[in-house]
Amino acid sequence: MKKQITLILGMIFSLMQVIAQPVEMATTLRSEGKIYVVIAVMLIIFIGVAAYLFSLDRRVAKLEKRK
Repeated sequence: MKKQITLILGMIFSLMQVIAQPVEMATTLRSEGKIYVVIAVMLIIFIGVAAYLFSLDRRVAKLEKRK
């Protein structure tokens, strides 16, 4: 149990160090105004996946009611 907690804490601290570093690509995209295109594409993909999962859930619920 202590090994797992130590491992998790180590991963969190290493992730915090990576996040704290400036990302050159994001700065470039932001300065050129292309970051909004990236965000829009990610949003469209997320909405598509969410809609697919919602429709899949409705189909499964319909099949479960049938039995």
